[in-house]
Amino acid sequence: MTPDAIDRKILNALQEDGSLSQRDLAEIVGLSQNACARRLNALREAGLILGSRVRIDAARAGLGLTVFVMIRTRHHSRDWLAEFRRIVLAIPNVIDFYRIAGDYDYMLKVVAEDMNAYDRVYQRLIEKVDLDAVTSVITMEAIADQRNLPV
Repeated sequence: MTPDAIDRKILNALQEDGSLSQRDLAEIVGLSQNACARRLNALREAGLILGSRVRIDAARAGLGLTVFVMIRTRHHSRDWLAEFRRIVLAIPNVIDFYRIAGDYDYMLKVVAEDMNAYDRVYQRLIEKVDLDAVTSVITMEAIADQRNLPV
């Protein structure tokens, strides 16, 4: 499905405020509630809308430290990767997890209360997985975080 101009209005409005009522959303995009509901359902069925979430301010939730963790490994088998994924995804502080190209193989975005809490995450990771190199990049300020997709 390729979204048209009205679909993009719906997607942009929902990215700004996922809690919009159907009536408010229809008004914003200039459709009747029924037409808006049909389009919304079509966007969900096509997989363009993956659900809805509430954004939480990490610092106010006590998670004021964000760390990007770059990982290099010598292992690339399917079994190793399955185990690595299982271990990483079991760590709740890992909020994003990517396989990447370049000098490193994986990148994690980790949130923690402070350096001691991050060190516990780090220790948990390295004790369970054989890794070649781990580099931690400590953030100082989130200039643009969780921006809307440019649809």
